[in-house]
Amino acid sequence: MSHALFDLSGHRALVTGSSQGIGLALARGLAEAGAAVVLNGRDADRLALAAREIEGASTLPFDVTDHAAARRAIDEFEQAQGAIDILVNNAGMQFRSPLEDFPADAFQRLLQTNIASVFNVGQAVARHMIARGAGRIINIASVQTALARPSIAPYTATKGAVGNLTKGMATDWARHGLNCNAIAPGYFDTPLNAALVADPDFTAWLERRTPAGRWGRVEELVGACVFLASDASSFVNGHVLYVDGGITASL
Repeated sequence: MSHALFDLSGHRALVTGSSQGIGLALARGLAEAGAAVVLNGRDADRLALAAREIEGASTLPFDVTDHAAARRAIDEFEQAQGAIDILVNNAGMQFRSPLEDFPADAFQRLLQTNIASVFNVGQAVARHMIARGAGRIINIASVQTALARPSIAPYTATKGAVGNLTKGMATDWARHGLNCNAIAPGYFDTPLNAALVADPDFTAWLERRTPAGRWGRVEELVGACVFLASDASSFVNGHVLYVDGGITASL
């Protein structure tokens, strides 16, 4: 009985930004739990390569920062292929610079990629979920949803916004049968963090700062994602689940 709560068989999951890193790991984990997985990104060739790693995966390339393109892609997919039951809004980017020198164009790219994309794809998918009276939306937030660190203030702002937009989604859409939650990863060994992983001073700082004493592995996010995508979390809504080795719990 307990295993059945986490069974995603018969459900379809769209994961944005899933050609590598956290998105690909989450897509793989959802597939292992029984879901039919749809990979998203802007580069169709990279998506096709990623799809080879997951049995039965399909691809849906579109630009998540383009509101009209996102809605068109989702509407056409739903009409041709069927329902998207689970959405994981994972697409994101990072840019590091002291705040006083932060380029305005980089700030705008962060806003579009990290927060506007959550609105764009979330709204497009939710319209179909609302009509069906059911759906799961999982937004990928960050430890920076709660904490700041030098040189990434705009990124911190976008991830704080992801946390609050998640709460807003739950507030508006829970009555329609949707569960809208977020996962907030701590520091994980991903392509986005490659420069930090390669920096021995930063890694030493992170190991001291994190109670678990190490970088996270992307596979360690899968359990949280399957939980929030499944019936096991049927009364969880508007929640930000930190998966961070204890970093937000400790000074």
